[in-house]
Amino acid sequence: MRRLSRTILSVLLLLAAAIPAALHAQPAHRAILRDKLQRELQRVADDYAGVVGIRVVDLTDSTAIGVNDTLVFPQGSAIKIPILLELFRRADGRPALLRERQPVTAATRTGGSGALSNFTDGGSQLSNEDLAILMITLSDNTATNMLIDLLGMDAVNRTVAGLGLAQTRLQRKMIRPELMRRGEENISTPREAAEIMARLSRCALPVSAASCARMRQILELDKSEPVREVIPRSVRVASKPGDVEGVSTSWALVELPGRPFVLTVMTNYGDSDAGRALIQRVARLTYTHFSHLAYATPYGARVRP
Repeated sequence: MRRLSRTILSVLLLLAAAIPAALHAQPAHRAILRDKLQRELQRVADDYAGVVGIRVVDLTDSTAIGVNDTLVFPQGSAIKIPILLELFRRADGRPALLRERQPVTAATRTGGSGALSNFTDGGSQLSNEDLAILMITLSDNTATNMLIDLLGMDAVNRTVAGLGLAQTRLQRKMIRPELMRRGEENISTPREAAEIMARLSRCALPVSAASCARMRQILELDKSEPVREVIPRSVRVASKPGDVEGVSTSWALVELPGRPFVLTVMTNYGDSDAGRALIQRVARLTYTHFSHLAYATPYGARVRP
């Protein structure tokens, strides 16, 4: 009996020694895959005529990779996500705010993207929540400027700064070329934008759980967006793109079943159409990477539920 007990103990000790080795072997495999993606993304950035910044966050294990991800870039309409955040933060304290209506007038109409610039003077009133939906889905600049007037740029920036993000700033209304020339630009970095989207994924923002869920619903509404366009329609994507001449950006939370991730891509000093194509290429590479990880067993096989 004593000999049998010693034999069982020896087997258990061998198994215990083997378990850590097995556990450490597979993170090493995943690190190889991450390094490959890093190199591919770096090549894409190096081949682009302008400057590219990229941040990718694996929401399963919180690992991240980046290319120029601390550089500051103009945001175009992607800066509208912090405006959406401030609206819902404010509405948590005053729920009626979302239903309050604002008139669309000649004084509020703004050019560029959207539909409200074509509305008649004083012919319509829209709720603040509907303005937010237009701001995100159609990138409506009139709706955006109306919400900026309502909320205040300083309030939007205080909320973002409260997240520890010092380089994400709303500094002008939409379609203000004279301010752009003076350097009053709406800015962020791939890393800070990715932090906002990662916080959205786990509702770690200064809003209620219900407001967080509603923000995600709005950001998932169908829109023309380069990340969304290359990912299967069965996968939910909460995102907002931005484009001005020479600049293309996208902030995206991709709810890939089994391996959700965040992707932020920013370009400047380039061509807007080429920048959009670059974002699509980056999104394809990143989606392929995470598709290989989704539903993976500890040894790299995939078993779907």
